[in-house]
Amino acid sequence: MKLVIGLGNIGSRYVGNRHNVGFMIVDQLATQLDATWKEESKLKAFLATAELDGEKIILAKPTTMMNLSGEAVQRIMQYYRLGHEDILVIFDDLDTEFGKARQRSSGSSGGHNGVQSIIDHIGGEFKRLRIGISMNDRSAEPSESYVLRNFNADEAKQLPALIDSFCTDIRMSLSTPPLQ
Repeated sequence: MKLVIGLGNIGSRYVGNRHNVGFMIVDQLATQLDATWKEESKLKAFLATAELDGEKIILAKPTTMMNLSGEAVQRIMQYYRLGHEDILVIFDDLDTEFGKARQRSSGSSGGHNGVQSIIDHIGGEFKRLRIGISMNDRSAEPSESYVLRNFNADEAKQLPALIDSFCTDIRMSLSTPPLQ
């Protein structure tokens, strides 16, 4: 069983925000895997379950705000008795160019409060996929307000194809058996 968590903020005012790119990706994964979202209030998340190459995949969108994501991740892990090796967290990254992705198997939060919340609740040993949301047009704007802005028109045009590509890569990584 694998758990794929997209980080974002719940609510219509955040839907197109840069900070919600994790939600955008797990939403597309749910569509591709023909999975339906269901709110699980005890787990503080929306969950969608699917099967990929005979393995159960749980997709999650925490219903806490971004900075409290660790509460939901911890509850889901405990409920399904998952290990750190079974988790992939997808989130936005200010320090990565728009459209680029970086995967790591552990490390620091890099200043991302949602990831720090997860580290505070379960430790830092989990796979993470950082999705670049660009720094190109930030100028002197504080990071906290930049991440809550929507993608610009050019980025918004590119986003669907990028999300599809990320989803393909994620599905491949989930269905590839680990090296022995």
